[in-house]
Amino acid sequence: MTNPDPSLRLRLFASLLIFISGYSPLLLILVIKDIHAQPQDLSFNHPYGSLSLLAIAVVSAFTVLAAAKGLNGGLPVKVTKASNKSGDMFGYTIPYMLSFIKLDVDDWQMMVSVGIFLAMMFAIAYRTQTVFVNPVLALRGYMLIDCTFTHGDDESQAVVLTRFPLKINGNYKFERLSYYLYAATEPIAENPSKEG
Repeated sequence: MTNPDPSLRLRLFASLLIFISGYSPLLLILVIKDIHAQPQDLSFNHPYGSLSLLAIAVVSAFTVLAAAKGLNGGLPVKVTKASNKSGDMFGYTIPYMLSFIKLDVDDWQMMVSVGIFLAMMFAIAYRTQTVFVNPVLALRGYMLIDCTFTHGDDESQAVVLTRFPLKINGNYKFERLSYYLYAATEPIAENPSKEG
């Protein structure tokens, strides 16, 4: 039960923030559905609840995007195999079905039920370290690549979060985020004057 290297597991708060950011568009949809449109006045039916959801959506999305953009450094690696796994992000769309049912921010029973459902999904995402399967990051151009790469004589396989395509035999810097999750921070330019 003890984790041999806790630094390689995303911390609980960071994982929760990333998870919530993945549902920030859903929170915005719920806020829009709570608007009570009148000819002279656009107002929320439940202003405190809606403004809280709006704040959570905006803060979580911008924080995660800024953190992803701020990743730098890492190990120099050479990619040997790569395949796109971004299609896995469609699994995030299941809770978006909630936006098509009548969901009242003031209905505590419904909100508690939705909270339990999302808590269960977060627990699964955290345990499997798949919180970066995130549509908000996808909208900003991030991809998930199932990748095999070498660092020195060691070969590893992991899922890599990247904003640029990973080419076979290309050299990159990978930052380790968890056991099987890395972020590609930058390509390493090949030096044509150096021959192996």
